[in-house]
Amino acid sequence: MRRLGPFIGNERGGISVMVAILMVVLLGFAALAVDVGVLYSERAQLQNGADAAALSVAQRCATNLADPGCSATSPLASDLANENALDRMSNIKSITLNTGARTVSVTVGARETGSAPNSVSLFFANVLGFPSAAVNAKTSVKWGSPVKGTAPFPVTVSICQVRDQSGVMQRLQLHGNNANPDCYYGPSGAFVQGGFGGLKQDTNACGATVDTVSNTAGGDTGNNPTPNCEGTLNSWAADMNSGKAVILLLPIFNAVTGTGTGAVYRLTTFAAFKIAGWKLGNPGLPYTFRNRSPDVPSALECREPCRGIIGTFVKYVSLADGYELGAVDPDGVTVVELKS
Repeated sequence: MRRLGPFIGNERGGISVMVAILMVVLLGFAALAVDVGVLYSERAQLQNGADAAALSVAQRCATNLADPGCSATSPLASDLANENALDRMSNIKSITLNTGARTVSVTVGARETGSAPNSVSLFFANVLGFPSAAVNAKTSVKWGSPVKGTAPFPVTVSICQVRDQSGVMQRLQLHGNNANPDCYYGPSGAFVQGGFGGLKQDTNACGATVDTVSNTAGGDTGNNPTPNCEGTLNSWAADMNSGKAVILLLPIFNAVTGTGTGAVYRLTTFAAFKIAGWKLGNPGLPYTFRNRSPDVPSALECREPCRGIIGTFVKYVSLADGYELGAVDPDGVTVVELKS
């Protein structure tokens, strides 16, 4: 009978080689499972920090170009980037600010104590000769006044009710006796009711698409219940009941031709209106009238047959999206929007 001893020894040597190879593979999988997860987490934190930093610089610039926060060395940007990191450590690699083009780009890199900037130490991958990996995130933001987009509620307001009226509570009247006799922008100098008019809505939507570049929008009488807007009005009420401010972006016109459904408004910009109450549609509808603010004087309440919205125009920097932006209009709202 032949002895098997030498063959057993050879197999043992082969198994050792296979185990060694498999260990490398297992370490590779561990690197993928653990180290890649660490990189994804770090990248997400840096992206949040870059977003917050870029938005903060853009908001400061949109409000006041002389603000110290509107600069390529803004300390606020660094603070916000750090606050969005779990270890409160990050590195502002660059802030590129172009106030003429109204853009800012912020690049944020990782940071660890005792390590090179913009990189993250790896554990398992280090065994394979990869001790660290570069991790960065970049965000670009643009600010300006909206020139094209959807008005969330289908109404437009005369510029004479906006200009120099910031903080003054008004009743923007859509239907009924004219509440703003000095606001004449209608045909032949005649007033549009209250300097406030309804817009033709988009199909199956509450809002209306507005393009101030083309300068015109079709009108609606506003006397009938506004279709497709019950959800919008109920959301206003819910926010006001919970103490949240309801701020509506309203398109502004400076001239109008025609009347009623034949009215054509020449639009200039959007303005921000903080809502305090409204009366829209026919009596008896559950969302017809809300008057949640105790600051509304009785003289401004919208009683039958009045149709309108009560509130104040405010200087406001909005984070609304979906708008095409142009140069900042002193009469309008400024929108700050993520580009990437």
